[in-house]
Amino acid sequence: MLANLLSSPLLAEAAGSHISVIEIVMDADAVVTAILILLAVLSVISWYIIGYKALYFRRAQAESQDFMDVFWQSKRLDAIYQSSEEFPRAPVSRVFKAGYIELSKLKGTGEGAGAESMRQQLGDIENVERSLRRASRTEMTELEKLVPFLATVGSTSPFIGLFGTVWGIMVAFLNISASGAAGIDVVGQPIAEALIVTAMGLFAAIPAVVAYNLFVNKIKVLGGEMDNFSSDFLNIVKRHFFK
Repeated sequence: MLANLLSSPLLAEAAGSHISVIEIVMDADAVVTAILILLAVLSVISWYIIGYKALYFRRAQAESQDFMDVFWQSKRLDAIYQSSEEFPRAPVSRVFKAGYIELSKLKGTGEGAGAESMRQQLGDIENVERSLRRASRTEMTELEKLVPFLATVGSTSPFIGLFGTVWGIMVAFLNISASGAAGIDVVGQPIAEALIVTAMGLFAAIPAVVAYNLFVNKIKVLGGEMDNFSSDFLNIVKRHFFK
């Protein structure tokens, strides 16, 4: 039976012909074509976000490190503030600027004596701390921008591809039912479409998931740097401005 199958003219013709993936896609039905277009669009957007955010995080980490070097080497906050303009992509630089601006507003308000002066100083410290926290939250929002889209693509693309797979298999069975035969000429095209859609779903999902995990880790690192810097900045402010 196997010998007869291998020697059949239909199989010989199929083996001798070379149908490319592009030809299969061009001959796909409307549903499969729509799914492939959707997955292709998601993949293109994901790759754009991956490239954009990779460059963004690289610059943010590099400038943050440079700013921290300047911060610890300088002895005057006003000099650091002027230098912070050189690091526009450093999250810690913008956190520092928010704290410094709030501190400048409070300059000279700690004069006095007794309990009233103590309460005022505590309130001033809390104002600076709130400014640092608010700036950190703003920076975290900026760091996280577009990253959730990668998680969405990574989680939904395989299921979109699976829908295309189920559709292709269903069409194959319908073809078998209509023709009464199960030859490769009957089921080959829909099965091939199903496999291509599955592969396209994975192609869109895998890079998005990998990039999402990498970016989440970078966000955690930069967020930790901002938290540590805020604590260090507050300690410096308490020691030198609210004695």
